[in-house]
Amino acid sequence: MSWLRAALAQFRLGEFATRPARCPFCGPTLMVKLRHDEIAVRCLRCRASAIHMSVGCAIASEIPNLSACDVYELSARGPLVDFLRRSTRTLVISEYFADVAPGTPRAGVRCEDVQRLTFADASFDLVTHTEVFEHVPDDASAFRELHRVLRPGGRMIFTAPPMSIPRTIDRAFLRDGVIEHRLPARSHHDPLRGGDPILVYREYGEDVVERVAVAGFDDVRLLPPPAQIPWRLSRRVVVARRN
Repeated sequence: MSWLRAALAQFRLGEFATRPARCPFCGPTLMVKLRHDEIAVRCLRCRASAIHMSVGCAIASEIPNLSACDVYELSARGPLVDFLRRSTRTLVISEYFADVAPGTPRAGVRCEDVQRLTFADASFDLVTHTEVFEHVPDDASAFRELHRVLRPGGRMIFTAPPMSIPRTIDRAFLRDGVIEHRLPARSHHDPLRGGDPILVYREYGEDVVERVAVAGFDDVRLLPPPAQIPWRLSRRVVVARRN
């Protein structure tokens, strides 16, 4: 019942609303807005948030042959993972655990450091991630690694907050194992680790397109929020291709 507790924590009576809509993961549904925030807009059938549904809409428009794709997703659970598991040829999932060697599992979940992946070159047709890269100390290395493990013509599709400001704000850096703060520390809470805080290293702006292109990607685009998610509470999505 952890999902119910999480939903109650999001609930604001004055902002609550419902609306019929179409979920990219499970089809016709009822959308529920617990409060005025993307994370609080949910599909009542599969419980996907507006953030995950935004990625689902991008996948539907950009990947016509998803059933023939080998996919890597940088999380281990949730509606997006469930959708990819039943819709793709193969799916590899992972999480990062600081005390686990990359490439080995913990409780059945593979550990990977996206800055130094253990996969062979050209392993996947699609990589996806949501709300991950703001927590990665060296995002330039991580983008290069995802480019490396994609096959030619493969796609990367992802979200990161907020991507609505002109330029990325770098809040902190990791130098020689020491975190240097440029701005007051900000964290997000990770439910996989009991709600422990995870440091936010940056807040992405529209220049995220440039940061991805520098890693070698081609045809990098910042898609508009999908209109099929109501209340204008969907998320912009980055789509990039390995040439």
